[in-house]
Amino acid sequence: MILYFSGTGNSAYIAKRIAKETGDPVFSVNDSIQQGKVFFDKTHTRLIFVLPTYAWRIPKIVERWILASAFARDAKAYFVMNCGDAIGNAAGYTRKLCKKKDFRYMGCAEIVMPENYIAMFSAPDAEDAKKIVGKANPKIDAVIEKIRQDKPLEEEKTTAKGALLSGPVNKLFYIFCVHAKKFHADERCIACRKCEKACPLNNITLSGDRPVWHENCTHCMACITVCPTGAIEYGKKSVGQPRYRCPYEE
Repeated sequence: MILYFSGTGNSAYIAKRIAKETGDPVFSVNDSIQQGKVFFDKTHTRLIFVLPTYAWRIPKIVERWILASAFARDAKAYFVMNCGDAIGNAAGYTRKLCKKKDFRYMGCAEIVMPENYIAMFSAPDAEDAKKIVGKANPKIDAVIEKIRQDKPLEEEKTTAKGALLSGPVNKLFYIFCVHAKKFHADERCIACRKCEKACPLNNITLSGDRPVWHENCTHCMACITVCPTGAIEYGKKSVGQPRYRCPYEE
């Protein structure tokens, strides 16, 4: 079973690429969270979690969902985590999660995909994004081969910097950065409601002819990248910047 969470399509792309080669069924964590549901299936003994890295760790919203869900005891758990640069010490936290859930830990692979966190960084243009995905494909294929062979995934060595980023920096990131206060839509908005539908936390509602963001935001960037007119901005940081949404997710 492949379980993925994806704001801008990177995880969806990786999950579906793995599924095509392994035959594992695919499950959208986004849909489950949006519907207020958890997972309950104790028949699958191989779990492949395909997730983005939020500030060098597993997204807190996904971690809470996994802890609340029910899986087969002693299931083999693979973690395939994508990032714009590095995953830090994300593997350390997935190991702890596996202990809590009685999973057999099968490793945490790092897949560098195009940067999509435009609240803080610049996203690549279409040409550069295509090149980055092309470089990621051999790494994804290597992950697929390990899964097929029932072997642990190869992990990147955690550096002191990685541990710092995944630890203290991550905590500060959630305290000071993860909020929806800076999101807004300008006059280009056509009230199509795509941002509202894309939000996994149901944090966006339409008021009049413009979307309104509330307090329950995880900074997945789904809203700002799904907008067909580029009307959504994040403060001044996103103005004039390209939006990245994986074109290969479907």
